[in-house]
Amino acid sequence: MSNPVDQYIESRLDDSIAELSRLCAQPSVSAQGLGVKECVELVAQMVRARGFTAQVHPTRGHPIVTAEAKGKKNKTLLFYNHYDVQPPEPLELWNSPPFTPTLRDGKLFARGVSDDKGHIQSRLSAIDAVRAANNGELPCHIKFVIEGEEEISSVNLPPFVEQHARELAADACIWESGGVNFQEQPTLMLGMRGICYVELSVECLTQDVHSGQGGSIFPNAAWRLTWALATLKDKNERVLIPGFYDAIKSPTARDLDMLAKLPDSSADWTRMYGVKEFLKGLKPGVELKREQVFVPTCTICGLNAGYQGKGSKTVLPARASAKIDFRLVPDQDPEDIVAKLRAHLDAQGFSDVRVDFLGGEKPGRTDPDHPFIKLVADCMREIYNAEPQLSPIVGGSGPYHAFLYYLHVPIGISGVGHAGSGAHAPNENMRLDLFVKGTQHTARVIQRFAER
Repeated sequence: MSNPVDQYIESRLDDSIAELSRLCAQPSVSAQGLGVKECVELVAQMVRARGFTAQVHPTRGHPIVTAEAKGKKNKTLLFYNHYDVQPPEPLELWNSPPFTPTLRDGKLFARGVSDDKGHIQSRLSAIDAVRAANNGELPCHIKFVIEGEEEISSVNLPPFVEQHARELAADACIWESGGVNFQEQPTLMLGMRGICYVELSVECLTQDVHSGQGGSIFPNAAWRLTWALATLKDKNERVLIPGFYDAIKSPTARDLDMLAKLPDSSADWTRMYGVKEFLKGLKPGVELKREQVFVPTCTICGLNAGYQGKGSKTVLPARASAKIDFRLVPDQDPEDIVAKLRAHLDAQGFSDVRVDFLGGEKPGRTDPDHPFIKLVADCMREIYNAEPQLSPIVGGSGPYHAFLYYLHVPIGISGVGHAGSGAHAPNENMRLDLFVKGTQHTARVIQRFAER
């Protein structure tokens, strides 16, 4: 039979989903600043309702919430989350309004429900259950840091963590995400790639021009930018910026062994995304897995120039821009990449192409043999009745490095996500059954952490 904590979580599911729905109904789109102020106050109220002391810290961007509650044991577990969400567009692809949480087929649909508001709620619900089983007390100290810029590269969080290292000091950390893979196996992430996000732009004229008037004799910003972009990467996917690969630390034999044990998701990618073939002719196997997480990238995320509407408009663009992200692997540094990008464009004759650094994060990794990682994995086995899948590093990015570098904490994960959650896409969703399991796992981690 389920233990009292598990039973409490199951019996209070409706209450948890109702509270989560209120949180998801509050927009908090960091890229647009939409609803951020109201969401910060709501999050602070939610943690204060659990007896936490909470502070809302202003930053140069969106505020950060910190919270703390004392427990019996003099050990501290830190939870990192974010309250901001991605823009909901394109709205026409949603089956229900993105900020009107809707239950359908055992799932809750809403923007941010999986990334990351469902995880915030799951941790608060786990704390409720643990307290209920311990006469209202926590077995250990618990802290939260909940930011509002994760979806825009967490620009202000690393300096905040550095400046508040004493306030945030802990013995271990649970990251903002987690859940199960396509095979319904719990996943345990042990690191994240870094990111360097830039915008390249060029302005050749003071205004757009009739293409018949200027097409033969005026410079075209769209072509100028296109030629500059073509110098960044060759047709074999190799980045051509001098020194780009110099700082890379190769994966170890242990890393490759962990990758080999991970399930093959290639068929699921083909089904979900319509992938017909993988770059470089890669086939399913360890090399494909290695390429996905241990090789840096240069991705054009968006292009803008000239007329984009329906029909035709014969115009020569005065200005063109492109947004690019570089996913970085240990031990690359985003500021170093920006400097090398600038030097490369200058050397190629594109000193007129402007580089704006929009944000970056260093890659980071946790020791897979740390006792806290073993504790998190052991709790996964109990809750999911399945072997955790240990991933040495994942392709995504976050402020992971700042917590490792400034707080010196091992980082585990516990979450409510699944491979079909649609995070960042229309119809983002969270399965109710996985909310229960993820919450039970978090509660189990809190209890075991205090005991050990």
